[in-house]
Amino acid sequence: METLKHECGIALIRLLKPLSYFQEKYGSWTYGLDKLYLMMLKERNRGQEGAGLACLKMEALPGQEYFFRERAEGSEAISEIFDIVHSKISKSLKSSTGTNNRPDVEFIERHTPYAGEVYMGHLRYSTTGKSGLTFVHPFLRRNNWRARNLCLCGNFNMTNVDEIFNDLTRLGQHPRIYSDTYIMLEQIGHRLDRESERLFGIALEKGLKGTEITKYIESHICIENILRESSAIWDGGYVICGITGSGETFVMRDPWGIRTAFYYTDNEKVVAASERPVIQTALNVEIEAVHELEPGQALIISKNGEWRLSQIQPPAERVSACSFERIYFSRGSDADIYHERKALGRNLMPQILSAIDNDIENTVFAFIPNTAEVAFYGMTEAMEEYLCQTKLNKLLALKRMPTPEETTSIMNCRVRREKVALKDVKLRTFITEGDSRNDLVAHVYDITYGSLRPHIDNLVIIDDSIVRGTTLRESIIRILDRLHPKKMILVSSSPQVRYPDYYGIDMSSMHEFIAFRTAIELLLERGEWDYIAQIYHKCLSQRNAKPEEMINYVKDIYKPFTSEDISTKMAEMLRHDDVKSEIKIIFQSLDGLRKACPNHMGDWYFTGDYPTPGGVRRINEAFITYIEERFNNIK
Repeated sequence: METLKHECGIALIRLLKPLSYFQEKYGSWTYGLDKLYLMMLKERNRGQEGAGLACLKMEALPGQEYFFRERAEGSEAISEIFDIVHSKISKSLKSSTGTNNRPDVEFIERHTPYAGEVYMGHLRYSTTGKSGLTFVHPFLRRNNWRARNLCLCGNFNMTNVDEIFNDLTRLGQHPRIYSDTYIMLEQIGHRLDRESERLFGIALEKGLKGTEITKYIESHICIENILRESSAIWDGGYVICGITGSGETFVMRDPWGIRTAFYYTDNEKVVAASERPVIQTALNVEIEAVHELEPGQALIISKNGEWRLSQIQPPAERVSACSFERIYFSRGSDADIYHERKALGRNLMPQILSAIDNDIENTVFAFIPNTAEVAFYGMTEAMEEYLCQTKLNKLLALKRMPTPEETTSIMNCRVRREKVALKDVKLRTFITEGDSRNDLVAHVYDITYGSLRPHIDNLVIIDDSIVRGTTLRESIIRILDRLHPKKMILVSSSPQVRYPDYYGIDMSSMHEFIAFRTAIELLLERGEWDYIAQIYHKCLSQRNAKPEEMINYVKDIYKPFTSEDISTKMAEMLRHDDVKSEIKIIFQSLDGLRKACPNHMGDWYFTGDYPTPGGVRRINEAFITYIEERFNNIK
């Protein structure tokens, strides 16, 4: 019910054949560009604040441009940048011939912009609040030496940007922009410079001169050296994608496996993307042909087109692949994710049955928003199975042949699915006053009148997560109450989101989490201010400690309560005075999450078990900030 923004999506295509090959086989030399467009469209769920693409032309002559880049902001950014690219291509072709006739592919390879061998795309959602074209990927670092040019994009959020920044300034550099992407560009670029200088020295020792030195450097760049040195101090979840001016290309995944990356290879191309079905759909390949990049591993494609997998950093002891990727962010068209989301819905069945007193006959099931649809299927399938068993038990309990009337009565009971609500308008922000804005928010969704029997039917609504609670309180609950359900059960297919994510989601302040605010209110109700203050001082005492020595004391906020305690109080806090229906909130259990998504144990949003030291440092700081802002007389 509440949109979470997630950083970001990457797509990369390295063509292994000349453009003439694709012209002959597929009827167009723009094969690589077209596939990048399709992949970026299929990843638009991962970023709608901006998009960018880069292209490298490897065989350009001196004096000719060989790195091309387009970027744009907004939800229509993909269309905008590709319109610009095709316009520039058409203009170039027309000016080359003086007519609308196209020159041959060999000429295009040499002289047409965006006619290259390497294409890289990026979809952006900001998790830092920074906006503007300056922050849209890819980032480009220029140099007159082709091998020292670097283009970079990524799906990441670093928890120790300060440390990386200080590492650069100690070397004497003076970064112009303070953002993790730009700082990483300069850091990797510095290592690329050092690698080039190392090879320059070797070339001189070999007696090489002039362009021989350039060719030697471009043919011997070791990307492993660059990535290993650069990533040694990175703390966060990341997939970094890069291209050098000489054609070395790489995609690297963090050693904790937090962020996702997949790749596909054949004799024509090497392709990488943030999600598996994106590659499957764009290239029409089977699931077995698409592979996941392992934690700490890099896919590297050399200038000559040979590709390899290299272990850049050892996998972490606790691999923490992000579970929210499975619950919410990734496209549900992935085969494994589809079944996992259904399992999340199925696992909620016992709690839901208890909440409705096993009264399926007088219960309507629905979902909001569309991302919860697959979990809804799993939930209702489990209800169907339970109902079938119940019907069988009733028939067997008769211990005789049932009459037609008895059979009809028993068999007619069914799981009732209805479209009770739909998103009707997009909220505009020109109304900023509190009451007026809240009234507008209350009309974002519309209801289907007549879908429930007033005061008779229970209503079960499943969502994939309940995080802030704002939309629930100001819109969803109030609108659904107009249907007058006997009881309203709000179901989250994920556990209670209790902690910020510092590896991708755009939430870092404690006050944003309804579960956290609920726990604080319960403590205050019980007169446990001293307990809160003790936790604050424990966090404060760690401020100068090394990140790896810190403890997440914020966990103690939740220790006095069961999950049910928090859910019950949360329902009270989310209920407006004008709501008449009884409200109950149900969350997925941690055990249910782990059973549904056994290979993705990154659950720090729910448990506070951050996989990296930087995460623990950031949660302590967030709690200190929250307490000091809310209780300015803290001592």
